Amino acid sequence: MTTVALAVTDGMLHFELALACEVFGADMTGVADPWYRLSVCGPSAVRAGLFRLEPDHGLDGLQRADTVIVPGWADIDQDPPAELVDSVRAAHEAGARVASLCTGAFVLAAAGLLEGKRATTHWAHTRELAERHPRVQVDPDVLYVDNGSVLTSAGKAAAMDLCLHLVRLDHGSSITNALARRLVVPPHRDGGQAQFVTTPVPAPHNHPLAELFPWVIQRLDQPLTVEDMARRARMSARNLGRHFRSVTGTTPLQWLLTQRIRHAQELLETTDDTVDGIAEATGMGTATTLRRHFHRTVGVPPDTYRRTFRSRTPLGSPDR
Repeated sequence: MTTVALAVTDGMLHFELALACEVFGADMTGVADPWYRLSVCGPSAVRAGLFRLEPDHGLDGLQRADTVIVPGWADIDQDPPAELVDSVRAAHEAGARVASLCTGAFVLAAAGLLEGKRATTHWAHTRELAERHPRVQVDPDVLYVDNGSVLTSAGKAAAMDLCLHLVRLDHGSSITNALARRLVVPPHRDGGQAQFVTTPVPAPHNHPLAELFPWVIQRLDQPLTVEDMARRARMSARNLGRHFRSVTGTTPLQWLLTQRIRHAQELLETTDDTVDGIAEATGMGTATTLRRHFHRTVGVPPDTYRRTFRSRTPLGSPDR
């Protein structure tokens, strides 16, 4: 029987903790036998959000597990406890497969398990993870990353995607599908967390591009160029690029494409416009161009995104 241990200390996020318990502590009698033997390992009674948790074993119990799950770490501005970090590292050195859920990636990074590896975490904290641990190859777009013995998930519900991925590795697709039906969740989701990331215009500040941003947003249906934006900002294209890097961290054209994609997402969520109409409204020109850029940026086609995030029952024509 595969043993799964949850590594807990004060400050863990209860959502990811409970989610892992639901998956690996499920009663799968008659479906998968044997299932997992789940244990909770912590230094003593711990508090996770509003809940008080009594661990089954101390943190040294992690070294006896086949798989160690590190739930989300609530305060990423605070270093995770050294005892937790050391115990997770020791478990991996003892041969355990280690997986982090959401911001639990900060614990794995502190333990050195992500050095030189691709990893992810909640999209709101990917930049912080990359800056704090520059040798980690942080991917902000995916739902989870599997490096074999070390796995990381994106934020919140993406923890379920990773947990089901682990079940699929251990028990196959049929068992995973049966478990997903019991949990009333999809056994696999298309795309990555890029489809959930908000991309707001930078807040107004006293910088040279403050007036340019709203001007561009109001003209997303037009074929704007870098020269158009530079002319509006009263600067050279070279200076425009330099200021864009400073303010947004990206190039003018990439920022413009991001705004077009974000506007397309809003139209897909809230209107009955066809993909052709949305392509025109966002300055993409054709549905083919929109689909190519949308799929590459968001991770799923426009039609799939609409079905997932539709805010009301469609009233108009179907997408073409």
